[in-house]
Amino acid sequence: MRIFDYQQKREIEVSQYNQRSLSFLYKTAVGRLFLKGITRPWISKIYGKYNDSKFSRRKISSFVKKYEIELSDYEEKEYQSFNDFFTRKIFPNKRKFSKKGTDFIAPADSRIMVYPVSENLLFPVKNSNYSVASILNDPILAEKYKGGTCIVFRLCVDDYHRYCFFDSGVLSSTYYIPGRLHTVSPIVYDFYRVFQENSRQVSVLETDHFGTVAQVEVGALMVGKIVNHEIQTFQRGEEKGYFEFGGSTIVLFLEPNQVEIDPCILEYTKQGIEVKVKLGTILGRKKHK
Repeated sequence: MRIFDYQQKREIEVSQYNQRSLSFLYKTAVGRLFLKGITRPWISKIYGKYNDSKFSRRKISSFVKKYEIELSDYEEKEYQSFNDFFTRKIFPNKRKFSKKGTDFIAPADSRIMVYPVSENLLFPVKNSNYSVASILNDPILAEKYKGGTCIVFRLCVDDYHRYCFFDSGVLSSTYYIPGRLHTVSPIVYDFYRVFQENSRQVSVLETDHFGTVAQVEVGALMVGKIVNHEIQTFQRGEEKGYFEFGGSTIVLFLEPNQVEIDPCILEYTKQGIEVKVKLGTILGRKKHK
């Protein structure tokens, strides 16, 4: 199975927001001392308050220019704050998605990597092994994903920061796990296990075509908050929520034998290369048992 030519779609290098600052914070001994304070949630909340204020509007024009944001893709309005701009809504025809139930679609604009979950409930990210149970904070729920699939969707600051449901179904449960707020940039992966240390929101989705899926929205450095809508029954492509300012990450855990991911994506993951996708991109198909 090959869906389209990812060779033309992949991104090896992407610009990171405040790359120099991140390098200082995570790659120097002095910087890591500062991290102890900066990654506390209350720091991000203060910064989030500023981004909610009218004074933050001055940042919008320079942000648009630096990241080449195509404003014509988005609903025209007068933004009241930087967060108002950052969580802007895109015109529906700019993010099309398959309505075929057996197509597995991307829930967000992002850079993705896909990992197999071992029988020991571990999966590798760069030089670290992550535990599914530690990310979900629920060993019993984690058991469902032995031999399953983990998909990591990393959103950068220039991505559309609203995300959707990838299938129709019912929300079984949801819970919040407090933690720190490290950046989710790959620069941090050698130093911290961000997916199990950062604050995160877990949703257990009983989907119509892909079994019981655990979706984890991971907070990040200077992200004001994760906002999920109060929805019990959902449809494919329906908006699930959004991230306020900052890059962030969505992690999906799927049970074994539920999805067959495009082999190009799997090959790039083995090479340590992220694949850039848009909300609605077909990533794979329902696996025939």
